[in-house]
Amino acid sequence: MKNYLFFAVLSLSFLSNPDAPAQDLAGKHSEAAVSESQWKSFRRYDLKLGNREVRIVVPNNPLTGNPWVWRARFPDWHTETDSILLSEGFHVVYINANNEYGSPKAMMAWDSLYNYVTENYALNKKVALEGVSRGGLFIYNWAKRNPEKVSCIYGEAPVCDFKSWPGGFGEGVGSAEDWNRLKKEYGFHSDSEAKAYSVNLPDNLQDLAAAKVPVLHLISLNDKIVPPEENTFPLINEYIRLGGVATVVPCTSGEQSLQGHHFPIESPRLVVDFITYYSLQSLPLESSRYHQMRNGLQNSEIQFERYKKGRIAFLGGSITYNKGWRDSLCAYFLKRFPDTEFEFINAGIPSMGSTPGAYRLERDVLSHGRIDLLFLEAAVNDATNGRSSREEIRAMEGIIRHLRSSNPDIDIVMMYFVDPDKMHDYRDGKVPEVIMNHEKVASRYHIPAINLAKEVTDRIDHGEFTWKEDFKNLHPSPFGQGIYAHSMIQLLDDAFSGTVNSDDKITANALPDKLDRFCYDGGRLIDVSTVSAPEGWHLDTAWSPDDGTRGRPNYTGVPMLISETPGKILHLHFTGTAVGIAVAAGQDAGIIEYRIDKTQWQKTDLYTRWSKHLHLPWYYTLAGDLPSGAHDLEIKLSSGKNAQSNGHACRIRYFYVNE
Repeated sequence: MKNYLFFAVLSLSFLSNPDAPAQDLAGKHSEAAVSESQWKSFRRYDLKLGNREVRIVVPNNPLTGNPWVWRARFPDWHTETDSILLSEGFHVVYINANNEYGSPKAMMAWDSLYNYVTENYALNKKVALEGVSRGGLFIYNWAKRNPEKVSCIYGEAPVCDFKSWPGGFGEGVGSAEDWNRLKKEYGFHSDSEAKAYSVNLPDNLQDLAAAKVPVLHLISLNDKIVPPEENTFPLINEYIRLGGVATVVPCTSGEQSLQGHHFPIESPRLVVDFITYYSLQSLPLESSRYHQMRNGLQNSEIQFERYKKGRIAFLGGSITYNKGWRDSLCAYFLKRFPDTEFEFINAGIPSMGSTPGAYRLERDVLSHGRIDLLFLEAAVNDATNGRSSREEIRAMEGIIRHLRSSNPDIDIVMMYFVDPDKMHDYRDGKVPEVIMNHEKVASRYHIPAINLAKEVTDRIDHGEFTWKEDFKNLHPSPFGQGIYAHSMIQLLDDAFSGTVNSDDKITANALPDKLDRFCYDGGRLIDVSTVSAPEGWHLDTAWSPDDGTRGRPNYTGVPMLISETPGKILHLHFTGTAVGIAVAAGQDAGIIEYRIDKTQWQKTDLYTRWSKHLHLPWYYTLAGDLPSGAHDLEIKLSSGKNAQSNGHACRIRYFYVNE
């Protein structure tokens, strides 16, 4: 059943590598080393933020949304609740602000930590606050400042008024030493100045109550150090009077020591359920957790905003070709930049992955002129079409380098769409190989990327919608197209969230060394009309299927170089490091034999698993790592054929070469 309050799926790493927390913490924090240890059965990371010690304990199986608990003070006291929450997928975070009593300076440190863990490690934007004893001063002072960032508040014998503790101006015993430290920390010059401090609890709870942040206190009725009559009861009564949601549980069983301030927690499960319920209920839609912004999209933003012209291209397969998310993005750009004149180029062709994209780039994209922004997708077809890892990297890197050679200022967004195989991999704890390969290229060239495969999988597993009834297929339903569009628009909103200043400049993207020296960065198509047809081959200037099966756009009613006669050799003289043929592989597709520069003959079966019902456009790379220079390709039909094929045909739409 659909839940239109979509929950974000957050992960400590974009690809959900189970080892990523250690790598991320060590790699992203440059001010101090990160040490790793065990806290109970969980990984604990200790680091410093400024001069303050920070502890992050990571669950073995993080919950969707990366919910977390922020422990204020005494992180190793009464750990039952934290242990259960960790075992059920919560992170637990602590920053050492000892002897600061929730002061403004302490709150600044808390603000820094919140920004740090949410921005760098993808912890949820809403946090459950947990305050033990004097920790109550921290959690309430920070919550009052940031009600929109708090999912719920749990206090265990919490200090709610520093006049009670450490001040000792009521029935409580107080602490003179702590009171003097508190006055110094807050900058008070006298007791009377401290007593008159209007920001102290339980004052100014209006915003917190209006935000309906739920509160739970566990207390002892016998507490002489933090008497509930001076702390919990006044705060809770005022909070309820203002419309807040609050629960108080007196703990009356077991030994109560330290003048009633230390007592057993009768039901840690109650606390866990409280935190879990309100944390998961508050999870916002956070598609940005599946995004890698890298170098962003500043060049295209400046182009659209300042120069009022933009050319945007979409390169991919059938999910790009079909209506849906692409139309939503076009509408977004027209609305976001209303004074800009846009040209949108749909270079999506069904069945086409990265290798076809690398070779048809000139014809389908660059022939239109300078491209400012390109959306690129090939993860579905690369995997489905059985491309090797080497070819996936060569092709994607070739596309990127070719684009940036044509326009160094171009912005690019890579997208990884979902299919059942990718969902299966993620559920098995693996990153799909094709996404790893494409990410190598995206990371190398600092290109923004959107992992829609992971996002859709996680949303389905979280119960937001189903594959069968809602998303439907790897060709998404209108609902699924909306999921794609929402995530993409979130990335664009984040990328275009700033302002274009007068001194902002479009900056050329540098071309680093190649990942693969044979990448297809000089790919181009060769029209078969320019190739002489020898005996046994003929050029049909407007070929279309005549066997009752379908063709695809640009593969019917077009020139085809055709042979159905085994043994007749076709020559192609070319220059470059790679060569291949783009064919229409139908139910009569045969087997070709080929060789380059008189080397040994090799065979390739042109029949595909879809050929029975479709003259499928298919790119066969015959060689990808040739020496630079001139070469001679020979092709002939074999006398053998695939057992499922009913013929020996070879229909070549294009030759392609990497020059």
